Amino acid sequence: MTYPIIITGASRGLGKALAVKLSKEFHIIAVARTTGGLEDLDDLIKSQGGSSTLAPIDITDTNAVRYLCKMIYDRWGKLYLWAHCAVHAAPLSPAHFINNRDWEKSVNINITATRTLIVNFTPLLDKTSTVLFFEDTCSGRKFFGSYGATKAGQIALANSWKKETVNIGPSIRIFNPAPMPTATRARFFPGEDRKKLSNCDIEADHIVNSLSLPKNLSRHN
Repeated sequence: MTYPIIITGASRGLGKALAVKLSKEFHIIAVARTTGGLEDLDDLIKSQGGSSTLAPIDITDTNAVRYLCKMIYDRWGKLYLWAHCAVHAAPLSPAHFINNRDWEKSVNINITATRTLIVNFTPLLDKTSTVLFFEDTCSGRKFFGSYGATKAGQIALANSWKKETVNIGPSIRIFNPAPMPTATRARFFPGEDRKKLSNCDIEADHIVNSLSLPKNLSRHN
């Protein structure tokens, strides 16, 4: 039996590219709030002979996360890999003008939800499992207070978890992909020449190729 891979933030950008790439060998559990984006992803996966389970949930909803984990446990027993691509990109603002609602949403999605996912996914992960997080060089730049601080907090949490699990698993990998023409980056740099950016598919290839993943597995639907 091939254990599944779960991708949080799978409906677009790097998450979508990773889902399509990994679906060639694994069953994909795709998590995102946007049902339309997940359906488009499912069509792409099916077009190359893969399979997926769509989970249109809000990762800040603890009950929804717990229900998803129970479903995964009942059907598969464990996860082979978790790629955490979900992120909230708050509007740019000077630190002293950060909107309360934007700040709270950034904390809830980028930090609190990450902690909730770690707590609930851990029973599904073991020494053979891998977890992927993604740094962002925008952290610490001017006007990036909400996004930068909470993204840095997420990575600090991931780094602590990485050191805690080095002998017992799962294996925690933290990547810093090249800038890509994602919707998130477009919000931050609307006038940027997107042709000069790397492609999400290229970055997904780099990431997957750096992992020690088994090949030619029979998918488990």
